[in-house]
Amino acid sequence: MNSVSLAGLRVALAAALALASLAGLSACGGAQAAPESSFVLLDGSKQSTADLKGKVTLVNFWATSCVTCVAEMPKLIATHNKYKTQGYDTLAVAMSYDPPSYVVNYSQTRQLPFKVAIDNTGAVAKAWGDVQLTPTTYLLNKRGEIVKQYVGEPDFTALHQLIEKLLAES
Repeated sequence: MNSVSLAGLRVALAAALALASLAGLSACGGAQAAPESSFVLLDGSKQSTADLKGKVTLVNFWATSCVTCVAEMPKLIATHNKYKTQGYDTLAVAMSYDPPSYVVNYSQTRQLPFKVAIDNTGAVAKAWGDVQLTPTTYLLNKRGEIVKQYVGEPDFTALHQLIEKLLAES
């Protein structure tokens, strides 16, 4: 194989992997462990990826300046409220470029019912696949494995079906 065709093959493979990532992971058999990271919550406490185990958890990377993020937030709140008593949790991770005062204000004025973290260094977004587009959302099973990734607003009907399926698993 010459260097030109090998380079082309590498580009095609990289493109295919990127498309597969954007399309989302399979809900069965495609799960991968969530990356190890530490989240600093608005109240100053810390959580780690290990703390997410035991519940079905939605991790949402967002920004107050992201129109789609703000538009989907009421649906994230409704989803959280619908399933929180069944072993479901939500963690909203504000991007590093989002001013902390904006995040605090947004969280308080909207009375967000779930945990909100500020990724002030960008390390969390980097660990989770170098997240740059918002919203980017990951759904984790009870074992702390990523079973689905969404770039942009999820189809909430399908998301609810997947949450219910994951909640039913032991």
